Amino acid sequence: MHLEFDISSCIRATSKFSECTKCVDICPVDTLVISDNNIPAFTPSDCINCGGCVGVCPTEAFSLSGFSSIEFFFKFLEEENSELVCKRDLYSCLSVLSVEHLIALALAKDETISIDAHACSCGGDSDKLRVKLLENIEEANFILDSISDKQIEIKSIKNQKDEIIKEESTTNRRSFLSLKGAIKSKKAFDEAVVADELKEFGIDESTISAIKTKKIPDKRKLLFSVLKRQPKPEQYDILASEDITFTSQKYIEESCTNCQICYRICPTGALSSDNKFSVINFDAMMCMKCHLCHDVCEPDAIKIQKGFEIKEFFEPTQRVLAKFNIKRCNECGNYFTYRGGPIECDRCKIEEQEAMELHQNVRAMRRDS
Repeated sequence: MHLEFDISSCIRATSKFSECTKCVDICPVDTLVISDNNIPAFTPSDCINCGGCVGVCPTEAFSLSGFSSIEFFFKFLEEENSELVCKRDLYSCLSVLSVEHLIALALAKDETISIDAHACSCGGDSDKLRVKLLENIEEANFILDSISDKQIEIKSIKNQKDEIIKEESTTNRRSFLSLKGAIKSKKAFDEAVVADELKEFGIDESTISAIKTKKIPDKRKLLFSVLKRQPKPEQYDILASEDITFTSQKYIEESCTNCQICYRICPTGALSSDNKFSVINFDAMMCMKCHLCHDVCEPDAIKIQKGFEIKEFFEPTQRVLAKFNIKRCNECGNYFTYRGGPIECDRCKIEEQEAMELHQNVRAMRRDS
């Protein structure tokens, strides 16, 4: 198992204005860094395959080879076991499972799920992973309390400590043993040397093409599928948006210029428009709360509602956040957002102003000569 990175899914590859550092912040061995080209980079031999970056990435740009959260989900549902312990039930840390995964597991599993979060000792600065796992469980229970009678228990699960310590010891010696074994063959040795180097990622034409494709992460598809099979609550609560990390509800202020960047850059298509670009639509169940639309909005017109309506989980709707009066420019014939006055687009107004200034300069030069 090793860490893989799909640069086309990373929101930092979508815009240089992205401020996302979730993967870097959670890395327990500090091998994940933001390189000079604004893209995450890591040294493979230093990575302990904990999966923390996989769990926190809103767009699933990171993954672990050989591990599928969807396959794990259905396998866990079939098992009689309802307890989860780091490095026992997964080959990685349980922080690889996002809040969405935990909610889906709790709703779909007949028995109450128990997680030994305090036993997390997956290598490096395990406190980062342990804290994140506890935060994920707390948030999942916060959501579950509003939509069902299910909860995830945190308890100490006996007879697992020795196994966890053994696994941690094995992890700590991984780099040395892999290099020692690699000396046996030139090819393997070369691969080990490459693994010791910082692995950076660049953007090429194929990456740009992939970035333009709107993709819904598997964890959101899984959660949505489980929610569709759940009975609707008798009443829908409104939760504080600051307590929900994986989705949001938005509104747009009048300062919006309809520059179109927000919905063009949205990685999932949560923000969209029509053929005339006369509206900005928003679908909360497609929002990953990656904050990219906020990072690129020059007038800072996109805002998050203070309250999130749980109704969106069961009755998702596409809301119109803004409407615009679209007219055809009398000068160039292109469509633009009309705000009153002469029916001229901003580009033509600028060109006209520049032409007038040039004409005035010429007249002044002639007068001076």
